[in-house]
Formats: sequence, structure tokens, C-alpha cells
Amino acid sequence: MPHKVLIIVGDATETVDTLYPFFRLQEAGFTPVVAAPDKRRYQMVLHEVKPGWTITKEWEGYTIEADIAFRDINPEEYVGIFFSGGRAPEYIRDDPDLIRITRWFFQHNKPVASVCHGVEIPARAGCVKGRRMATVAKCQFDLEVCGGIYVNEACVVDGNLVSGRTFHDHGKYMGSWMGLLEAERQRLETTARTDRPLAAAVPA
Repeated sequence: MPHKVLIIVGDATETVDTLYPFFRLQEAGFTPVVAAPDKRRYQMVLHEVKPGWTITKEWEGYTIEADIAFRDINPEEYVGIFFSGGRAPEYIRDDPDLIRITRWFFQHNKPVASVCHGVEIPARAGCVKGRRMATVAKCQFDLEVCGGIYVNEACVVDGNLVSGRTFHDHGKYMGSWMGLLEAERQRLETTARTDRPLAAAVPA
């Protein structure tokens, strides 16, 4: 069975931030599992700085169905986790089950990826201290006040943690995260083969 990977969303999750990894995971033979506060349909948005504006403008994007609620997640069933951007992280980051899940992936050194405002979740969970990360510039303070190190680059890899600044960076950082997921999948498959009991000898 394809290994499962969590994609964390909520209302006002950024459309491209969410759908790019969703389809990229499918392409690589993983099963993307959309997780949110409740198992229901969520409204995604498009975020871009409109010409002449100094702040981000928001348009409605596609909707997406959550496969599972945070409270029902057993993180041991998943290979990795992706924190999507948009405004959702600001509103879901205090969810105690999301904090529990986030900490598990960091504590067990599993592949983690974050883009744009997604950083607000691992920062809230206390997982970024001393870690190098990229994020949208307006979230630099959120990262640094929680002990993280802001790096203004399209792809930042710090151990099991891969991050990008905005959806414009997807083509730069996604490959590094997919590489970590592939390595974790191979490790799990090797472990499963090693742990499989040998068939009992059949008497002659």
C-alpha cells in the first residue's frame, strides 16, 4: 500500500500551497491525506500582492475535502507532514491535537515541510528553536520569536525539515522534501522485510 503523508489545512488555506504537494505526492506513489480541525469541506484562497498594493490580496480558490480530523490522527501511520500556507495556520495553530501531531514528527525525525504561513504551526508547537527555515517575510518575526533562524532562500533544508518562502518556491524546495520521503519509505520497507517472520519449514 502507498505510504500516507499528512497535508495540514483549514479554511483560508492557500490553494497552490495545498494542491502542489497534494498532486506531487500522488505522482510519487504516496497517499496524501488532508487533515483539518474537522472532517468536512474547506474553502481555499489565492494569495498574491496585487500591483499597487503593499499587503496581500485574497481571492477565493477551490475547495478541498478533509479526510481526517486532527483529533483522530495517529501520527505513527504517516511517513511525513506538510504545513500549507495561507491564513489557516493562524487560526488552527492552537489546536491541541495539531500541536501533539506536529511535535511527534519533529521528535521522531520524520520528513517535515512548511511553506509561507505554515511556519506558524511548528513555531507554536515549540519545534523551531535553533532550526533554519524559510518563510514569507511577514512571518519572520513569528519564527524568530520562537527561537528559529530566518533564511531568505527558496529552499532551506535543516535535517528532517524542508521549507520555502511562498508558492513561488514550490519548484525549488519540493524536490528536497520528496527525497526525504522516498528515503523514509525505503527505510520502512526495508524494516518491514527484515522484521517479517520466516516461513516455518514444512516436514518432508
